[in-house]
Amino acid sequence: MPPAPSRADLVIEARWVLPIEPQGVVLADHAVVVDAGRIVALLPIDVARAQYAAAEHVRLREHVLMPGLVNLHTHAAMSLMRGLADDLPLMQWLREHIWPAEAKHVSRDFVYDGTLLAAAEMLRGGVTCANDMYFYADAAAQAFLDAGMRAAVGLIAVEFPTGYAGDAEGYIERGLEVRDALRDQPRLSFCMAPHAPYTVSDRTFERLAMLAEELDLPIHLHLHESADEIATSVKEHGVRPIERLRALGVLGPRLIAVHAAHLDTQELDLFATHGCSVAHCPSSNLKLASGFAPVSAMLQRGINIGLGTDGAASNNRLDVLGEMRTAALLAKAVAGRAEALPHHDALRAATLGGAAALGMDAEIGSIVPGKWADLCAISLDRLELSPCYDVASHLVYCCARDDVTHVWTAGVASMADRRLLHVDNNGLKNRVFLWHNALLE
Repeated sequence: MPPAPSRADLVIEARWVLPIEPQGVVLADHAVVVDAGRIVALLPIDVARAQYAAAEHVRLREHVLMPGLVNLHTHAAMSLMRGLADDLPLMQWLREHIWPAEAKHVSRDFVYDGTLLAAAEMLRGGVTCANDMYFYADAAAQAFLDAGMRAAVGLIAVEFPTGYAGDAEGYIERGLEVRDALRDQPRLSFCMAPHAPYTVSDRTFERLAMLAEELDLPIHLHLHESADEIATSVKEHGVRPIERLRALGVLGPRLIAVHAAHLDTQELDLFATHGCSVAHCPSSNLKLASGFAPVSAMLQRGINIGLGTDGAASNNRLDVLGEMRTAALLAKAVAGRAEALPHHDALRAATLGGAAALGMDAEIGSIVPGKWADLCAISLDRLELSPCYDVASHLVYCCARDDVTHVWTAGVASMADRRLLHVDNNGLKNRVFLWHNALLE
């Protein structure tokens, strides 16, 4: 007599499963078994049916099931500034439009509503984890939790005063208070988040590097985003920003260098030697005319790459599926080689690469037993997606975020049949309308 089936909370059957690990593998007619929020098994469907009795069974007949996407860099609350000031270079955009608007409007309520709006958009596009950098970290964290999403919450630091804090030490103290209050939330992690070399002093960088080591946290930082940033550093400090940070002890495996659009050969080698990660934000780089990150050269050196959207004020979409396609196409044009950033590498960057940068690759980023069940399902049943010869290639070059139908974070559904389960759409739209009117004034 066969043994009785094991109990599980959830079994998801899919036409295809893309586990990410091992890279390059696509499994046909497989099921993912989930219990207590974690992946228990990845099995052929008939074997899973024989071995497990689930409280919930989801059958996805024309779908790819894959790990939830990781947005390695965003300013979620800035979704309320989407389209506020377009077609401007970075520093003019910041100084004349974004920073004045933030000084007037940013508050705890602003951050909560803007982050909830961003979380809703990201979940609709299959993103289950975002690495955020903004003010009022407690409000952002609560919005991510309420939406049913995972987040790495940035503890921002700058030298100039805002309504959030008066100086760099004040930002650090407030950030650490948020971490202490929320550190036991399983869907939250934290990053030290100095804004950029041009807004943070040597003393603050040294303090944050020490804290990151002491608390075992990543350091999330805009770095070599524009040529102007580098020229300013050379004028004020005598060296390029990366060399300045190397001398201050910031380079290392904790560093997530956002943008990294201007790296010479020596700097690429430094990143590889020190084990730094890069948050590649191709659409934001293009829109702000910031430059072209040398992605192929990074991969050749083994530098870990994740994908980010940046904020909706500079992109204007929080669409990691779209970033995969842009990143893959742009890498080919920059390198002059069609094989630069092939589709499986782009998929890894959007999932496991981001998880590894956050120090979370043992917990999320691939469909492996023991990891959290952060998953998304993408339907391939649209006529425009036919025929399909290579499922993984289709995900990068053909699919859109509207093809995402289901999302789970730690085994709990955040979206089912394209319907968000934890966000009140009408209530949120009304609050966004009020912020829109306030910003227009």
